[in-house]
Amino acid sequence: MNRAGRSRAISTGKPARVGTSGDAPINYKEALAWLYSLQRFGIKLGLENIRRLIATLGVDLAGARVIHVAGTNGKGSVCAMIDAICRAAKYRTGLFTSPHLVTFRERIRVNGDIISQDAVANGLTNIRRLIANWDPHPTFFEVTTALALKYFSECKIDICILETGLGGRLDATNAVASNVAVITPIDLDHQNWLGDSLRQIAAEKAGIIKPKTPVVCAPQLVEAEQVICKRAVECEAPLQIITEIYERSSIALAGAHQRQNAALAIATIRTAKIDIDDAAIVRGLGSVDWPARFQKWDERLIIDGAHNPAAARVLAQTWHENFGDQRATLILAILDDKDLRGICEALAPITEFVLLPSIRSERAADPHDLAKVLSDIPAKRQSGSDLPYSVTSSVAQALKQARARPNRILLTGSLHFAGEALAYLQGRPAAFEECVQ
Repeated sequence: MNRAGRSRAISTGKPARVGTSGDAPINYKEALAWLYSLQRFGIKLGLENIRRLIATLGVDLAGARVIHVAGTNGKGSVCAMIDAICRAAKYRTGLFTSPHLVTFRERIRVNGDIISQDAVANGLTNIRRLIANWDPHPTFFEVTTALALKYFSECKIDICILETGLGGRLDATNAVASNVAVITPIDLDHQNWLGDSLRQIAAEKAGIIKPKTPVVCAPQLVEAEQVICKRAVECEAPLQIITEIYERSSIALAGAHQRQNAALAIATIRTAKIDIDDAAIVRGLGSVDWPARFQKWDERLIIDGAHNPAAARVLAQTWHENFGDQRATLILAILDDKDLRGICEALAPITEFVLLPSIRSERAADPHDLAKVLSDIPAKRQSGSDLPYSVTSSVAQALKQARARPNRILLTGSLHFAGEALAYLQGRPAAFEECVQ
């Protein structure tokens, strides 16, 4: 396959012009404001709109290898590893992930570089003009997916890596034909949309498996594995379940689970018939950058986006791997549709004290509701006492109080929360318009 020799065709010219009448100028902030206004249409799972949008935009990936990744936990890390290894091997990559942490532009990357403000403005301007009178109107995620795919087609990429947004079967990313389907560990999450049982959720995730298209899969709980195997058989899709871990070199992301993710990423690249050597694997895994995944901000502060009980259990294990029996001052914020008790129970054994800040997301659980959950959970401390906590007014106040205590600090509970914290730590204005919404 061709590598990195294609021309760099990116839409960064004069700002496009569009408005209600199609002739008013629109800049980056105006484009984002319009895009976020589409959240009023909610989440609509289905492929008809995105297929129409891709066709209308004339998206053409021109023979690029497409890798499609679904699962409950580890999707972003696996995508980032695939991207880093392929770039180390001099392939030109397009990476689409969600959600973003600090800036919307993180969702769309070519060769590791986030999309420019001009390219976002130009792309959304064009899409806005095209879909002005559509009924049903495309959603936020459908438009974002289309923006990414059009950008990738203009940039003449060699490899396209797509992370599903929600589920798989009816996710907008599933409108693209793939060369390999990847399924990371599946557990309970997004039950309101994907179903109450592991089997139902697995069926949605396994929906990215397409006829006679290879599947690379992480080890799964028994019920999920049965569903995936059944779907693979029905589609006559060759299935590999990757049980080994990668141990040949260091990985820039912490945790034993990342070594399993690395093995999955490498198997995926080889299954997609992308030519890589051991040197590219070592360089890629040694340099992969994926914030809010046990990210060591400084000597004391760890930031992680664990947002369901399975991810919280992995986080607790990674804490033990790195810090032994040391306990954390935990700064915790969770979205209100998550399993609050399950997450708190998973983190209690590594926690000395909890700070519960109010955060900017409208979807965040009320800190006082979290406090009630914590009150009902045995702390599993040697002293046998309850787990102490304090409600704070903001991330800034929580960090200030945490730094006044002697313990290491663990900030977690949501990628949205991690994004708000990173924006604050990076010195972004308090009302920075791109902090995760």
